[in-house]
Amino acid sequence: MNNYTDTPAKQRSGFLYVIGIVLLIGIGYVFGMLSTSMRYPILKEPEFKQLNASYTKILNDYLDGATPGKLINGAAEGMVASLEDPYSQYLVGEKGEEYTQSYEGQFYGIGAEMRQEEGLFIITTVIKDMPAERGGVLPGDAILEVDGKEMKGKSFHELLALVRGEEGSSVTLTLLRGGEKEPLKVTLKRAAIPVHTVTSERLAGDIGHVTISRFAEDTAKEFEAELAKLEKEGPLKGLLLDMRSNPGGLLKSTIDIASILIPKDKKILDVVYKNESNIISYRSHQKDQWTIPIAVLVNNRSASASEVMAAALKESAGAVVIGEKTYGKGVVQAFNQFPDGSVLTLTEAQWKTPGGVWINKEGVAPDHVVPLPDYATLRPLAIGVEMKRGSYGDDVKTIQTMLKELGYGPVGAEGVFDVETENALKKFQSAEGLQATGQFDDKTGYRLIELLRTKLEKEDTQLLKGIEVLKNK
Repeated sequence: MNNYTDTPAKQRSGFLYVIGIVLLIGIGYVFGMLSTSMRYPILKEPEFKQLNASYTKILNDYLDGATPGKLINGAAEGMVASLEDPYSQYLVGEKGEEYTQSYEGQFYGIGAEMRQEEGLFIITTVIKDMPAERGGVLPGDAILEVDGKEMKGKSFHELLALVRGEEGSSVTLTLLRGGEKEPLKVTLKRAAIPVHTVTSERLAGDIGHVTISRFAEDTAKEFEAELAKLEKEGPLKGLLLDMRSNPGGLLKSTIDIASILIPKDKKILDVVYKNESNIISYRSHQKDQWTIPIAVLVNNRSASASEVMAAALKESAGAVVIGEKTYGKGVVQAFNQFPDGSVLTLTEAQWKTPGGVWINKEGVAPDHVVPLPDYATLRPLAIGVEMKRGSYGDDVKTIQTMLKELGYGPVGAEGVFDVETENALKKFQSAEGLQATGQFDDKTGYRLIELLRTKLEKEDTQLLKGIEVLKNK
């Protein structure tokens, strides 16, 4: 009898056990799905099925083959591009690394500046105590190969990617040197090359002229060092802060420099996030009072952080802004870097001046509108382009304007490379010790630009106005 009563009990127990396991699996599955949906919200979107189907179809059936990584990175690039925001971007691998390195205080390379000339990459400057100088590289050397890879036909970007690398790693350059029959091979060890973003000079009347080219990781430290150097030479009577063509950069460096010049607790800017969910006010944390008059130089290529600085100095420190209306970038980006080096930089907020003005697409208006001479905004000349009698177009017009500004003429019919243009160019080439062919080449172009740059230093109307304003203050 007991045998019959025990069996059904065991069966029920086993049955309940199975139901329990099934329920636990079901509950686990549901929670797993909910967790996955929370972690990956893209899975809830109906269009994700199309994305997944397209990915699978391409991966399996595309004639030339495809790799998963390339497809996924391409999808990320396309996703960011669909925002139609010029400041948001997805940069894959090395491009992402280059983006982050551009804000760092150094990179690893050989310590030489280069330019393209007649299809060759020419060393223009070697930095003191850097690998190139120590290895015997000289200005004027042409780079034929990097680690055995021929440079002919390569872009400047491709050259830099090969020359730069990890600290302490080696790179071999094959160089062509004037007067040498055979190419030279030089092996160098890459080292940390400092990136300088601040320069200074003392002008007549004890005015400090400080130029900030962009706001990088060490820009605030550089700014303090340049100020200290100027003040060591004697007290300053004015500060001329030059941010012309400064594209912006890191907000932290901007705040740190603003806090040197703007009175303590005065507002520098407000950063306003999506739907005003978060508003951060940045105020000056000045330690030592700044009493020297300030004038700021800007132009239509001064953007982002340089606009933050110009507006803050104007509204919170009484500085005078001189030049042209700035670019008008009133939005803020944050960037995330992924393990493979790729970077997502995304517009996440807008910023407003201390007075609550949003300058996006409007710019910061100068107190004194001062244009530069016309020749300062000439279109750039293309590298590797030869022009001679019979050529015509905008590039010819630019060459003629350059020659005219430097006192060589007559230059002939506008935009037409005729006999008069040829003769004017020959005169210029002869005067500058170049081969007087009467034909335009890279060497001639670089020399024209160098001389016009020197001319502009003497005729810089914006800088001269800044000096005038500070002397009157």
